[in-house]
Amino acid sequence: MPITTASSAVHYRRLLIKPSERRIRITDYRGTQQEHDLSEPTNCRGFGRIRHFSRVSSDRWVSNPLPIDPASRALGLEPADCMRAQVFQNAGCNWRCWYCFVPFGLLSADPNHSDWLTVSEMADLFLAQEDRPRIIDLSGGEPQLTPEWAPWMIEELRVRGLERDYYIWADDNLSTDFFWRHLSRAQQELVATFPNYGRVGCFKGIDGGSLAYNTNASERDFELQFELMQRLIASGIDIYAYVTFTTPDVRNVRGRIDAFVDRLQRIDPHLPLRTVPLEVRVFTPVRSRLNENHCKALRNQWVVLDAWRYELERRFSSELRSLSIVSVPFVNRN
Repeated sequence: MPITTASSAVHYRRLLIKPSERRIRITDYRGTQQEHDLSEPTNCRGFGRIRHFSRVSSDRWVSNPLPIDPASRALGLEPADCMRAQVFQNAGCNWRCWYCFVPFGLLSADPNHSDWLTVSEMADLFLAQEDRPRIIDLSGGEPQLTPEWAPWMIEELRVRGLERDYYIWADDNLSTDFFWRHLSRAQQELVATFPNYGRVGCFKGIDGGSLAYNTNASERDFELQFELMQRLIASGIDIYAYVTFTTPDVRNVRGRIDAFVDRLQRIDPHLPLRTVPLEVRVFTPVRSRLNENHCKALRNQWVVLDAWRYELERRFSSELRSLSIVSVPFVNRN
């Protein structure tokens, strides 16, 4: 049975946040399968990890400027090929993407591998580290099940006089409206106007069938992703997009990508240029999930990538395509 996205989101939110106490359930990586994939030891008493965001993936894959270019612009740095980020990971998600680098057990608010932390405690743990990254990555799980996390962290940095020293980056699987449902207007405005905050929404496929295959959610949630992205753009948030190209079927792939890019451009003509294809790679937790169709989907993502490249070259001038992702304007944003 497919996941019922809305009820699953409500269920996990209850397990992940105590709003009155400003506490979020955060993953403790120690002794978990995910710990095996870390390039540096855990930090922040096991509740943190360092992630290396690299512009380069595989040799033939498109480059990924996120969050390197937005963070560099906000912090006044020259863009590099790699940037380190301090990651905190909330301990639940309402979807189950087969390619997720997080073990499914760490997506179910398991109290054996997580604990309640306030943003003040997270900040204390982070600031106690030496050689701190300039990016704080609010990851998951699904961070937008706990949308209070971002405004709380912004407020915490401001109280400490550090709001210009660090850049906050957040993920979004584009599955819930909790940003509007659970945040006050003032909190929404704070997130939208804070210059050192950026966010990426991930389209989990190129059509309803591939989204359902990738997430175990309903095909109907494909349209929901576009509706939420449109609202995020209108909110004023510095928003970008990822898209994953894994699909077990590449029949009519040109036509499907054509329709996908059409749908992006109905939101904003330039949205495809703020969208980065994300290469799906196999991490330790994924190996035990792989079946023949998954292996086929991993190969197929390269076929879809070729169709994506063709579509962007057909629709956009070389001048527009050469812009840094942070310089691509939204045409429809007031």
